[in-house]
Amino acid sequence: METNSSRIIIFGAGGRVGRAAEAEARRRGHDVTAAGRADGEVTDPAVVARLAAGHDAAIVAVYDPATSPGEFFPAVARALAQGLPAAGVTRLVSVGLASVLPTATGELMMDAPGYPQEWREFYVGHGAGTEALRAAAPDSLDWVVLSPAGDFDPEGEPSGAYAFAPAAAESRITAADFARALLDEVEVATLHRTHAGVSAA
Repeated sequence: METNSSRIIIFGAGGRVGRAAEAEARRRGHDVTAAGRADGEVTDPAVVARLAAGHDAAIVAVYDPATSPGEFFPAVARALAQGLPAAGVTRLVSVGLASVLPTATGELMMDAPGYPQEWREFYVGHGAGTEALRAAAPDSLDWVVLSPAGDFDPEGEPSGAYAFAPAAAESRITAADFARALLDEVEVATLHRTHAGVSAA
C-alpha cells in the first residue's frame, strides 16, 4: 500500500503502545483513526466493522482488565477476523505478548525455569487469542502478531532501529522503536499469519 495514502485504524489507541503507534503513523503521514473503549466493544464484530470501514489496515493493542484474559483475547480475535474483512480491511497488525513466544531453544518463554508464573492466566489468554485468530481469520485478512521479544523499556532512548528475534527475558525495546516495527509491517507486509518478537537493534 502507498505510504502517503494509507488509512489506519488503531484499536486501543489510549494505551502506551497505541499512543506510540499513532504518533509514528502520523509522523509518516498516514490518515489515522484512534479508537478507544468509548467507541464500542472490540469484541463485537459489528462494532469492529463499523469503526474499520474505509480503512486499509488495523493496528490492535487492546486489553480489558475487567474480563478474563482467556475470554477477552479470543473474543477480540474472532471479532477482528469477522469485522475487519466485512469492512474491507486487508492487513491486521496486532500486539501480542513475549511470554508465549519460543525462546532460542524452542521453549515458550513462560515455561522457562524461573519465569514469573503469577500472571500465567494472562499469558495463556494472549496465546489463546492468537490461536483463535489463526483459526478464524479468512484468507482475505493478512495478519501478524508482534510483541517485544522480552519487555518494554519505559526509560530508554529510542534507537531508531529494531530486529525480529526469539523470546529472551532480558530483551528490551522502547515503545517508539516497537511502533516502527508495527508501521513497517502495515506499509510492507513481510510476516504473515505468525507471531514474531521484536528487539532493539
